[in-house]
Amino acid sequence: MTKKIAVELGDRSYDIIIAKNSLENLSQFLAQKNYSKVFVLTDENVAKLHLARLQTVLSRSETIRVPAGEQTKSFSIFEKICEEILTKGIDRKSLIVAFGGGVIGDLAGFVASILLRGIDFIQIPTTLLAAVDSSVGGKTAINSKVGKNLIGSFYQPKLVLCNLEFLKTLPARELRSGYAEVLKYGLIRDENFFAFLEKNYQKIFTHDTEFLEKIITRSCEMKAEIVGRDEQESGERMLLNFGHTFGHVFETETGYSDEILHGEAVAMGMKMAAKMSQNFGLISEKDFERIARHLENCGFVTNPKKIRKNWNEENLISHLAKDKKNEGKNLTFILLKKIGDAVIQKGVELQEFKKILQNL
Repeated sequence: MTKKIAVELGDRSYDIIIAKNSLENLSQFLAQKNYSKVFVLTDENVAKLHLARLQTVLSRSETIRVPAGEQTKSFSIFEKICEEILTKGIDRKSLIVAFGGGVIGDLAGFVASILLRGIDFIQIPTTLLAAVDSSVGGKTAINSKVGKNLIGSFYQPKLVLCNLEFLKTLPARELRSGYAEVLKYGLIRDENFFAFLEKNYQKIFTHDTEFLEKIITRSCEMKAEIVGRDEQESGERMLLNFGHTFGHVFETETGYSDEILHGEAVAMGMKMAAKMSQNFGLISEKDFERIARHLENCGFVTNPKKIRKNWNEENLISHLAKDKKNEGKNLTFILLKKIGDAVIQKGVELQEFKKILQNL
């Protein structure tokens, strides 16, 4: 069954289509357009698994392949992609197709936003994490040595196609990583959804298509609502960063390597944010334990020392200072008033961050 969710942004509105085979909708979309050229940006892993399937729909496209992994979101790869597309010839009626996970979506969107001052692009996420998070909302970026996603733009796609069949090839670690972003929506927005996940989360590891459709649809509904009200993260959209302020610190310190995946860092960060929420008297110990227990049941490592025995605290603090939500020297964290209700907490003292590190 096909699910369609509208992201309402006036003349920049678009649909998210979730289906077992959503590529059928790509043919319909292209038939309504008159694109001069189509460029598919993908990584080596996705190309091996799924590119042939996409090419049955996009018979006249050019493919640009990049290495897989978070380290691909770099200046050097970004420059290489731009130069390759420009060399192959491009005009403002060209289309870029982001075909892959969050790294590819972020890269492709940023490239599309600046080439010829902006050309169309669409998102075809092939990971759970990209399907529920990075493919929706128009955030595009590359990483800096200073921090994650500090160089980018807000640039909306023309269409998002979530093809559930592609998710069947994801290994357990990637599914779990994506599930962290799904869980985030329940924690910040919908306690009933969180309760549903507590009862059914194991279905994710069996690639249960019906379960995947349900959790992706609900996650995208919540994100679409928030983005529709706050496209450029001036207020409410900051809530989507629950767990990310802590998580990005560890991702940056590990050099965006496979030592810790994005979703794993977010899961660890959500436990830290929940603990800070408890420290501030916002949630009860019972709620904190409920969150921590579910993360543990899912197999997330939430103790940083189980990933790396010795962390450089000064480095972690330095990374924290570069967080985009900060205002001057004032730290900002997304915390929970209760499960299903998040709040933007500004003016947090550094000592509170240190307290969490020491506690966990």
